[in-house]
Amino acid sequence: MDRPGVRLLFAADLRFFLPHPHRGGEVRAVHDPTATLGHLVQSLGVPLTEVGRLAVDGRAVPDSHRPAPGGTVEVAGVARPQPLPFAPRFLLDVHLGALARRLRLVGVDTAYGNDLDDDTLVATANTDRRALLTQDRRLLHRRDLTAGAYVRGHGPDDQFRDVLDRFAPPLAPWTRCPACNGTVSPAAKESVAHLLEPGTRRTYDTFTRCDTCGRVYWPGAHHHRLTEVVRTAESVVAASDR
Repeated sequence: MDRPGVRLLFAADLRFFLPHPHRGGEVRAVHDPTATLGHLVQSLGVPLTEVGRLAVDGRAVPDSHRPAPGGTVEVAGVARPQPLPFAPRFLLDVHLGALARRLRLVGVDTAYGNDLDDDTLVATANTDRRALLTQDRRLLHRRDLTAGAYVRGHGPDDQFRDVLDRFAPPLAPWTRCPACNGTVSPAAKESVAHLLEPGTRRTYDTFTRCDTCGRVYWPGAHHHRLTEVVRTAESVVAASDR
């Protein structure tokens, strides 16, 4: 007679990670006495970075738990807002450049490079104590990754809301350079005049300059749209904190 397997019930927000036949949320897996619960969950495609409470027959257990045959495992998603083991700082992979610029606009410490391979991303995230944000599930399965998260959403606006809702990071709009993540400081017009086009010199009087890369910023034609991005961020974080 076949031994009973393990029944896993996945929360709705995790089901899109599962293979298509299991996206109803219930999976019956063959019992392996050597496999931890964490290994079993990840073998079904769900990164542990996305998993919150694990419970076997109603009792909370760690991902190192080895389930017995016949048990029922409840797999919940992470609670929001999710605390990190360090101050909210992020490293984004190559496909999330637009998201990086939005996060920097609202003052979130966001590193990004479009030429970093997987090993470098994981090593940099760990060394710099940053959470790695990605839509590459393979990266989140790396055992050596200290902290990471799958970014939900197909476009940068949805991705921006998702990250803010998940982590509720402290915001400091207009304090970081969208291009390089450096801090920006007020700059007297005469100190940057030689860097400006004639029309900009005539039209604007308020400037900031990046302390790292030297880029100059002013409230130009896109300022209204960027202000709306900031307002959206503040409302999402405020709602997440409640």
